[in-house]
Amino acid sequence: MAPVLPLVLPLQPRIRLAQGLWLLSWLLVLVGGLTLLCSGHLLVQLWHLGTFLAPSCPFSALPQVALAASAVALGTGLVSSGASRASLDAEQYPPWRGVLGPLLVAGTAGGGGLLVLALGLALALPGTLDTGLEEGLGSALAHYKDTEVPGRCQAKRLLDELQLRYHCCGRHGYKDWFGIQWVSNRYLDPNDHDVVDRIQSNVEGLYLIDGVPFSCCNPHSPRPCLQSQLSDPHAHPLFDPRQPNLNLWPQGCHEVLLGHLQGLASTLANTLAVTFLLQTLVLLGLRYLQTALEGLGGVIDGEGEAQGYLFPAGLKDMLKTAWLQGAGPHRPAPGEAPPEEEPPKEGLP
Repeated sequence: MAPVLPLVLPLQPRIRLAQGLWLLSWLLVLVGGLTLLCSGHLLVQLWHLGTFLAPSCPFSALPQVALAASAVALGTGLVSSGASRASLDAEQYPPWRGVLGPLLVAGTAGGGGLLVLALGLALALPGTLDTGLEEGLGSALAHYKDTEVPGRCQAKRLLDELQLRYHCCGRHGYKDWFGIQWVSNRYLDPNDHDVVDRIQSNVEGLYLIDGVPFSCCNPHSPRPCLQSQLSDPHAHPLFDPRQPNLNLWPQGCHEVLLGHLQGLASTLANTLAVTFLLQTLVLLGLRYLQTALEGLGGVIDGEGEAQGYLFPAGLKDMLKTAWLQGAGPHRPAPGEAPPEEEPPKEGLP
């Protein structure tokens, strides 16, 4: 049975393979560490912005899987660097002979599977952010006024911090605040005729105004912040409600957060792709080096040419052997004569 993808490795190519594999392993450690930092940064960002993302959005699974995949890649690179360096010394290599087999299996099945899964999630899940942010930001705006409701007490503070930090206002713009009641009922005077008229004129009994919270104000504006009566062209001198960009943040938080999180996911996808490529090369090189050294008894500078390969036999032969080994009792082949049966012994009368 011929081995799969055999490669003849004389002395000098074997040494160069071990040296190049050592450098490639440390490059895998570097890129794996970078991927670990990127996935950790995305996980921290989602921890801070989780309030504005729908609970059903599966995007949070991406940094968790990427974190595990990068940790396995980092460990694979460290062990591979030690094994490739030890292979250059006949005295240091024997302890590594029992480690390379489990490393190749774990790196291929576990690490490769996690990397493929994380890369697939990085390519597929950013599309779910649009719906998740749309639902999450809508819920945050609706609960802005619930400062005394258990479980919603921090909604106002978190949304104000979001608008101030990311320079955004509302979900898609400042006019989103015109359609919801963002002023708490505890600050409304029930004896004020204007308040009563606004509540009674709304079908749902909400107090709606054409104003925005203070966190929508741009501190770089040359004039004081204008928060109320933004749709009235005669309420504020020298203010054009059609051009509020000098006074309020121009972008909605949905657009800003979507671009921010998709940018982090794109960076993570690129590092995952490079990590997957490097880990594939390291595992292939380590397998060829292992099989070549096994043919020489673990000595890299042994005389003669060594042959490295991926599998000791073809896939068809391997499956056939495994099937025959687990097929139960032996059945004679068509050209094989069945064993002769012994004649029955006559019993005594």
